Amino acid sequence: MVNIKINGIPVQVEEGTTVLNAAKKVNVNIPTLCYNPDLPPWASCGICIVRTAGPGSARMARACTTPVAENMDIVTHDPELIAVRRTVVELILSNHPNDCLQCPRNGNCELQSLAANFGIREMPYRKVLNALPVDDSNPAIILNPEKCIRCGRCVKVCQDIQNVWALEFLGRGIKGRIASAADTPLGESPCIKCGQCAAHCPVGAIYERDDTVKVWSALQDMDTHTVVQIAPAVRVALAEEFGLPPGTVFTKKIYAALRRLGFKTVFDTNFSADLTIMEEGTELVKRLTSKDAVIPLITSCCPAWVDYMEKYYADMIPNFSTAKSPQQMMGAMIKAYWASKAGVDPDKVYSVSVMPCTAKKWETKRNDDMKSAGHGYDVDISITTRELARMIKQAGIDILKLPDEEADNPLGPYTGAGTIFGVTGGVMEAAVRSAYFLVTGKDLGDVNFTPVRGLEGVKEADVDFQNGTKIRIAVAHQMGNIAAVLDRIRAAKAAGQEPPYHFVEVMACRGGCVSGGGQPYGATDEVRSRRAGGIYQDDESSQYRCSHQNPFIKQVYDEFLGEPNGHKAHELLHTKYVPRDLYLK
Repeated sequence: MVNIKINGIPVQVEEGTTVLNAAKKVNVNIPTLCYNPDLPPWASCGICIVRTAGPGSARMARACTTPVAENMDIVTHDPELIAVRRTVVELILSNHPNDCLQCPRNGNCELQSLAANFGIREMPYRKVLNALPVDDSNPAIILNPEKCIRCGRCVKVCQDIQNVWALEFLGRGIKGRIASAADTPLGESPCIKCGQCAAHCPVGAIYERDDTVKVWSALQDMDTHTVVQIAPAVRVALAEEFGLPPGTVFTKKIYAALRRLGFKTVFDTNFSADLTIMEEGTELVKRLTSKDAVIPLITSCCPAWVDYMEKYYADMIPNFSTAKSPQQMMGAMIKAYWASKAGVDPDKVYSVSVMPCTAKKWETKRNDDMKSAGHGYDVDISITTRELARMIKQAGIDILKLPDEEADNPLGPYTGAGTIFGVTGGVMEAAVRSAYFLVTGKDLGDVNFTPVRGLEGVKEADVDFQNGTKIRIAVAHQMGNIAAVLDRIRAAKAAGQEPPYHFVEVMACRGGCVSGGGQPYGATDEVRSRRAGGIYQDDESSQYRCSHQNPFIKQVYDEFLGEPNGHKAHELLHTKYVPRDLYLK
């Protein structure tokens, strides 16, 4: 521990703490722009400048990268510091468009907030813009380099955190800009559409493709039957857009709001998460009990991870579960099963998904397997949590005052296993709950499988089925963490050794879907933990907590699918993968 003073207030902090974080100990928030707690600080913007004085010295330093030292005397604000910060903001604004009203981050822009906090009303510097075109070649992400403030967050998260390397800096000085790798269109780059660049951008330089106009058009078409599904992680994040704390679960109000928007039928992706477990769990058991089966089995629910695997680890395609994601299973079941059961023409069904993920937009058109029901694409459009929030606000719906409503049957009711799909380790935990039953014929006494929970980048555990069967599992989240797991599998295969794992779960985003690229802005590890807490709360309050216990899952197999991994299930609920080039030609 070291002893310092901040604005004359003595405080003791751990050695190595930055001035930025030390200031929070005395309830002082130093303004930042390039800094983000997910990323290594690199002092790009200079807004966090403070005055430090040690024995015999006084200097200005950037708080985000300066560690505290014994007897350091820190001043976080005085007239000169405020003038310097104001100048930095003014210089950034001189190279930034003024079209705030048309910007996707209007009202939720960190640069806009700083300009307001510093009371900037006039521009002392000449406006210099580079007239850079908008890149809308990507099916999920829009890049507007004209709005870039060169903070570097998107590049840092894409390269250092996600290990994708789809974004980079080009040019120098006032001509510097972000661009996709090799300056190709973003849609032809190695981008995996995870949206973490958009989630970390402080302004409107990178954002999700907005498809709400298409949804509004379908809702207004009286000849169209609009059906919607909501993903597990949406229920613990949407409330933030309406002033409630992260992790607030108000699923039944979301159902009500969707009906107020005009959706005729409301289902829940948690149901198809249960369906996914039946298919993927059965696939796991078959691989474990077959002599020549490819091990380990790797989960396939995350489309950004699927894209990454097809580009970077195509040699491991045989390890991938052929089970579709819950979004796509639901889309197939809506048009192939529910429409007939409900007496609705499937060609008039418009299937919408609300997802925490920008990559889901790409997944809906990933390949022809996404048309398995035979009535166009199984999911016609996917929108993010942020897009749904905007639609609710556009419609003037006071969601907090709506009465609770239930999802429609039979593709609505879900188990706790379905809801934990929204958090890292959740797919694995749900699979273990049902795989234990499939292997032993008995339910687990305690269904909480805690070794796979938490924000550690890679988690490993052993599962003992108590009948002589033991398996080794791994859970990885945040794309930059998965290479170590896959390389270990590759090395064992190359050496002719037993695989180090039998079952591996991967989610592209830190914390899993709770902090997907389409979730409300401002995710930190504290926010991720709160959202995950809401997920586990929803699990624990569920009547059934294992997918195989869902009575409506049993119903759809009895009435329509037959058996898990059967012929009809493979036609509708499974997919295939192909190697993809890093750069499209």
